[in-house]
Amino acid sequence: MTIRSVIAGCGGFLPAQVLTNDELAARFRLDTSDEWIRERSGITRRHLAGPGDSATSMGAEAARRALAQAGIGPEEVDAVIVATATPDSAFPSTAVHIQAALGITRGFGFDLSAACTGFIYALSVADSLIRAGQARCALVIGTEVYSRILDWTDRGTCVLFGDGAGAVVLRAEDSGADPRGILSCHLHADGRQAGILHVEGTTGPLRMAGREVFKHAVTKLAAVVDEALAANGLAKSDVQWLVPHQANIRIIEAMGKKLGLPPERVVVTVDRHANTSAASVPLALAEAVADGRIRRGDLVLLEAIGGGLTWGAALARF
Repeated sequence: MTIRSVIAGCGGFLPAQVLTNDELAARFRLDTSDEWIRERSGITRRHLAGPGDSATSMGAEAARRALAQAGIGPEEVDAVIVATATPDSAFPSTAVHIQAALGITRGFGFDLSAACTGFIYALSVADSLIRAGQARCALVIGTEVYSRILDWTDRGTCVLFGDGAGAVVLRAEDSGADPRGILSCHLHADGRQAGILHVEGTTGPLRMAGREVFKHAVTKLAAVVDEALAANGLAKSDVQWLVPHQANIRIIEAMGKKLGLPPERVVVTVDRHANTSAASVPLALAEAVADGRIRRGDLVLLEAIGGGLTWGAALARF
């Protein structure tokens, strides 16, 4: 018997406050425009956390929606793993706060930090725990409040990010003759590049050398995608959907072309969500599952790159 981690449900949450490019420029008196931001990033608007929103509250709501889609109650969850670079406190972890908010009284929970690659890292850890028999049902959550660590006078960074949360429910299943679930995860990091995308101290602001990040993103994501396909004996043509980290439309389009996928097979939310860091992949995944694009049997490739530098990819059969 081979145990695999099946994605049983997905959920996302975006705060109510929406800020368009023009509204952002006016509010913070930035020397920028809607045209400038769209041309360089593909972003038209983003959601920003309000006074009642936090990494915990947003992550908990995304998790509730994922559990509801999976038809699973909190009593079945025995692991909560949260990817965040913007926790509500140093400790206790955001994960245990979410555990309490959802009424989960068993198992364990913890946070991990890998910036924008955080969800891929968290997915890999949860998958490993399930394969090892240490968990049967895990919540994997990415939740971020980047609006609280941005320099709102820096047009090169503040226009790129937004807030939100996404979650998936992983459940242990015997793969049998129908091999669904996480096929493999591939993680990388290179601390020598830490300076090109980082947060100063523990509270910000975020600093980024955009051109350097772009250069590394294209080459490193291409390599890790090839690695994931080769590890599973698959070809690019086997992939039905690409769910990439939503950082920049140019990077997303480049990865879609590398895989030979038509634009309609690449899930894009960066135009409406901006870069929500560890929340971006699960938010995009939740949207594509909810609207019926991603269906049972589809092979889905997830990939991301973030500060560290960190990068990674995961292949999943739905």
